Amino acid sequence: MARKDPNNSEFTVFVVEDDDWYRDLLSYVVSLNPEYQLKKFSSGSELLKHLQEQPDVITLDYKLPDMNGEDVLRQIKEFNPEIEVVIISQQEKIDTALDLIKLGAYDYIVKTPDIKEKLVNLLNNIRKAGKLRSRITSLEKEVKNKYSFENFLIGKSDAIQQVFTLMRKAAETNITVGVTGETGTGKEVVAKAIHFNSRTKDGPFVAVNMAAIPRELAESELFGHEKGSFTGALAARAGKFEEATGGTLLLDEIGEMELSLQSKLLRALQEKEITRVGSNKVIKIDCRIIASTNKNLAEEVKNNRFREDLYYRLLGLQIHLPPLRERGNDVLILARHFIDEFCRENGMEPKSISTEAQEKLISYPFPGNVRELKSVAELAAAMTHGDLINADNIVFQGSNNFLSDLLREETSLEEYEFRIIMYFLKKYHHDVLLVAHKLGIGKSTIYKLLKEKNISNKILAHQVSN
Repeated sequence: MARKDPNNSEFTVFVVEDDDWYRDLLSYVVSLNPEYQLKKFSSGSELLKHLQEQPDVITLDYKLPDMNGEDVLRQIKEFNPEIEVVIISQQEKIDTALDLIKLGAYDYIVKTPDIKEKLVNLLNNIRKAGKLRSRITSLEKEVKNKYSFENFLIGKSDAIQQVFTLMRKAAETNITVGVTGETGTGKEVVAKAIHFNSRTKDGPFVAVNMAAIPRELAESELFGHEKGSFTGALAARAGKFEEATGGTLLLDEIGEMELSLQSKLLRALQEKEITRVGSNKVIKIDCRIIASTNKNLAEEVKNNRFREDLYYRLLGLQIHLPPLRERGNDVLILARHFIDEFCRENGMEPKSISTEAQEKLISYPFPGNVRELKSVAELAAAMTHGDLINADNIVFQGSNNFLSDLLREETSLEEYEFRIIMYFLKKYHHDVLLVAHKLGIGKSTIYKLLKEKNISNKILAHQVSN
């Protein structure tokens, strides 16, 4: 049976009571909140005819003239277990109340003088819980959409379609997964997509970058430590394996792990248990392992930089992310996606990519892969004042330290524009006309910006002398 739309803001209460006076009393209590939608019924059979209206709450008299309250409750829960039912009875019978709650009733209240306050509080609590469930449902849907394979890995090339196939297989089982690929190809997000589409999606996703951890702290980071186990260990701390219990642990850049720690990792994976630094207590672990690296681990094994037994332990299902230069027209598909996303997030009009700009993008090898393309596309969108991105707006960071440094710092679009214009003015010896042509903007835009920054004298003097 279809469930009520969680986005529906109405809160509907059905009051089922055969006593006219008491039905009016309960209805009055419900109507005190103008946001509640109310319907009244005098019998169980009459109520059951209207269940398809999907009420949020039903207050149900236990003794109805035509049906037993327990039978009505069973039929309500069979129709939709999410409908909350509050049983209202003339007598306080603990055994009966417990039996009804076991069958799915939200609560059991007695017809006493304080029933008004009890009912108001129950309805408020039920509504709050319903809003929380709706929010959780919305977040789950958001996460599912965010990490769906098609939404995450954008592209139509054969190489990416093969990755899709392997990711789906990885999500169907709990097999150890190895993700390889050059820097910037998206290894961590692939791991997240596998996690959030697997049976352990409700568990935590924990990532640890082995290349970023100081050698002396790596063991503690993975396995945890006890208070006083080393200088600076002021309190006991769980490691990443414990944090990932019931979920997924991503061992990022596993090829950077020290050989001495590799043996301890191997034992943890084989025995499914770890021991914190400074402790003898064995802790059982239960998490899925995904390992990623930009190195060729087989070569690392040959060169005695990676343990062969650990290599085979981590082998599992291998997913290789192809570099962007091997993905053909995926470059243009991704560029359009990043530009559209950037314009939408910054309230800018949509922009298209000229034929010359497309050719420039396709011909570039993108050593930084998808990560570099995203930066290039966003910069092009920021620098283009019209609705068409030209070849001059496509600037590659790999050949320009200024742009690489510029994009490391998060700042406003206006500040980005100023810094870029100043860079090109310096590069072209303060020739405003030439810079305006290169950037595809009007010279008045440059003069106005320079005047606002009180740095136009030298530029204007150059223009006058020419």
